[in-house]
Amino acid sequence: MVPLIPSIFLHFIFILALVNGEQDSIYDILKAHGLPMGLLPKGITRFDFDDTGRFVAQLDQACNARFESELHYDRNVSGTLSYGQIGALSGISSQELFLWFPIKGIRVDVPSSGLIYFDVGVIFKQLSLSLFETPRDCTAIRESGDLIRDGKLLAESIEKNSLAKLGYEFDRERFGRKEI
Repeated sequence: MVPLIPSIFLHFIFILALVNGEQDSIYDILKAHGLPMGLLPKGITRFDFDDTGRFVAQLDQACNARFESELHYDRNVSGTLSYGQIGALSGISSQELFLWFPIKGIRVDVPSSGLIYFDVGVIFKQLSLSLFETPRDCTAIRESGDLIRDGKLLAESIEKNSLAKLGYEFDRERFGRKEI
């Protein structure tokens, strides 16, 4: 029979070893949830994952990665993992033509189909699952890239051009009448 004090001490050491043991990487956690590891880029500096499935991944800086289209990753990417999908996703946007759309969720219905779906609000964008097999390098972006992505610079540019055009037409009309 094992004495009580050494037995408690051994259990305490075992539990401490489990708690302080090496935590799985975010890529291992994605894989364990039936998702490809390449959904998040290389360069994750820190991540938190709790037992409700909620995760937060931190990058050292915002960056873009090229797949079939460009994906933008904010410094913080968060969401809720369940098997085969990520819900309540924030921090990832997809570029279509010249517009950026926030990705709200990602799902893999049937892995053998070879397809992955990105929820961009009004539609699901369908891509090949093989594009996301391994984490991609992510190219850092400048701060002005954030302004363009957020549409602020674009909106300001359109506003200035509209006012300039309106002023030009007004001047042309006004001066055109005086010139006969």
